[in-house]
Amino acid sequence: MTVQFDNSHPVLWLDPKSPIGSTERAQLEAAGLQLLPVSTLDDLKQGLARARLVVIRLMGEIGLLEEVKKLTQSFGHEVPVLCRVEPGALALGVDAMRRGAYHVLPTDDWSVDAWREALALAPRRAEPATGAPQKFVFVDPNSQHLLELARRVAQTQVSALIVGPTGAGKEVLARVLHDASPRRNGPFVALNCAALPENLIEDLLFGHEKGAFTGALKEHRGLFEQAQGGTIFLDEIAEMPYHLQTKLLRVLQDRKITRLGGQAQVDLDVRLVAATNKDLREAIANREFREDLYFRISAFKLSILPLRERPGDILPLAAQFLANFGLAERRMQLSPEAIERMQRYSWPGNVRELQNVVQRALVLCNGDLVTENELMFDEIDRLPEPQPALPVATHSQLMHYGQREVSAAHHAGHDQLIDLSTAVKSSEYQAIMAAIQSTKNRNEAAKKLGISPRSLRYKMAQFRERGMPALAAAA
Repeated sequence: MTVQFDNSHPVLWLDPKSPIGSTERAQLEAAGLQLLPVSTLDDLKQGLARARLVVIRLMGEIGLLEEVKKLTQSFGHEVPVLCRVEPGALALGVDAMRRGAYHVLPTDDWSVDAWREALALAPRRAEPATGAPQKFVFVDPNSQHLLELARRVAQTQVSALIVGPTGAGKEVLARVLHDASPRRNGPFVALNCAALPENLIEDLLFGHEKGAFTGALKEHRGLFEQAQGGTIFLDEIAEMPYHLQTKLLRVLQDRKITRLGGQAQVDLDVRLVAATNKDLREAIANREFREDLYFRISAFKLSILPLRERPGDILPLAAQFLANFGLAERRMQLSPEAIERMQRYSWPGNVRELQNVVQRALVLCNGDLVTENELMFDEIDRLPEPQPALPVATHSQLMHYGQREVSAAHHAGHDQLIDLSTAVKSSEYQAIMAAIQSTKNRNEAAKKLGISPRSLRYKMAQFRERGMPALAAAA
């Protein structure tokens, strides 16, 4: 469901032939529909203002659909419309879709699964631009529980730590914490600590004075100052350099910052939300993350599950991406086969991969229906099974792992051939594991491999996400 911090699915039910029975109503409520009563014209207007969608029973002609669409447009917004038609009335259903209905169901279908699917496929209703809070998808019971917990945390001033796999939606949850808090009218400022060189992060966070260093031609307000009165979100905080962790701890304790090259302190009124896909306890044990900073940023910890463990979110998210990235004049839908394929897929890349799959499908799709043939999934789940760790390797052996892997694949026969990309990834994994086994800590392993410790941490995080065991090096 696309929600604005509530779990209801208000639906306007229009059936000129017969009222809905108690058994059918119970089925609809089990599917998540909250039926809005309509007795007068005022009821209709109020219902249209609230409803997530309108359900119309068509009686052999399309007039009611046209009238409802005109009425909703007169309010400055358009509510998605689902039409119910008599079994076998295929022509009427097709006409309804052409006139703007997003879905059609037979009048005798009351199954919970059919109505849940219809609700999941409903596009987001078009609203007038009023500066309303951003809307998010929380349909699966696990997600709804997380949403309720986040709403409660948002009302406090405590720092929050969001943990979860890459691409699962940690920034989305951070925005929920901001939008549901008393700071909602203040700025939301985000920084991915893993996306920038170490020498730039400090300047971005804390700012600098004019002349602080070569090229500092004017003063610069850092992200903490830009977030005054609002929320600062530090994604992938485990990748923050150790010396900056010390400075961040002092800022959080004193609630003051000093710009680079400056003397004056600036009082802060910000809330920190941090996120990571790493086990910070392991990082602390490896002396890669400060324990005192961990306790400072994790006053409350929120865990977001991988997409495969909250399957109820898959179709609503797909519907949202179809609406967001599709052409305005087209109402894109998923075929039953595409829906089944999406529900069966393991989504190793989580929500980010789902978004990519939908965007690819929109590029490939010629009509308004995305079929199974347009779904192109990432290759991350097709990596080879991790091999047993290699014995201690010499530098010359490490240099030749890639050649040996490709050669072995070549001689294995056509039925066992692997592509070059997979061979490179496999040999990289083997080389890194061998270097870790042959050294005392990750810094030495990184030096032996000719990469930075930060790059090594990133690659090991990728291995863990792919289900490939990454050995813990000594600190």
